[in-house]
Amino acid sequence: MTTYKILFLDIDGTILTPDDRIEESTKEAIAEVQKKEIEVFLATGRPLHEISQIAEELNIHSFIGYNGAYAVHNGVDVLKEPMNAEIVESSIEIAKEFNHDIVFYTSEQNLFTTLESPAVKEFIKRFHLHNNDLYSPKVVNDILGMTIINIEENDPRHYEKDENIHLSQVNVEGLTHNYDVIRDSVNKGFAVSKVLELLNIGKESAIAFGDGMNDKEMLMLVGEGFAMGNAHPDLFAYAKHKTTEVTNSGVYNGLKSLGVINGN
Repeated sequence: MTTYKILFLDIDGTILTPDDRIEESTKEAIAEVQKKEIEVFLATGRPLHEISQIAEELNIHSFIGYNGAYAVHNGVDVLKEPMNAEIVESSIEIAKEFNHDIVFYTSEQNLFTTLESPAVKEFIKRFHLHNNDLYSPKVVNDILGMTIINIEENDPRHYEKDENIHLSQVNVEGLTHNYDVIRDSVNKGFAVSKVLELLNIGKESAIAFGDGMNDKEMLMLVGEGFAMGNAHPDLFAYAKHKTTEVTNSGVYNGLKSLGVINGN
């Protein structure tokens, strides 16, 4: 029987419901996993400076943020991979041409190309972002991640002319016109591999849950990858398992199916 040692959990659509709740079953599952001394990481596209309340609620102290560009283990930075300045600058030019908005994430702030557009205001509201300001070229070398806002379905191709990036649709109800910019070489899977190497844990002992295409590399890398029942339809091909929806005890049921938790 496999001894599981580490669990990676996406946030939006995986542990956080569309109405910004964490189900009691999810909290119970995470607490039971922690009692068994299994490491628990939140692995998100969000900036880490905006998830402290969620982390505190779940008593989690290790994180992968910015879609794999930054990782923290028990309060200690273990990975930091800023974006190439050329990607940042070219994305700004493309956004200007097609009237898109962008939010850039540093380790401390969310920096927008504008704070006035309705799409940006809705994005800030839905993700409860607080440390917001306007982007300035002086931080071009400090960008850990970015999201294109108010982008049409066929527009990601304009950004993907750079062979080193691809765009991943934000899998949150009402925000499907937003896409995370994912680097082929730096993503959640990359960060997971670095964490496993650091902690000397084999991938067969690792579990991960996700719902968006930005979770693809992470689910492929671990021994037990779960796509939520509410996941983007294209994600199921990359997951070993499918569990129930985030609103129907998806994390709890997945962990129970592996025998990691006993269940009721």
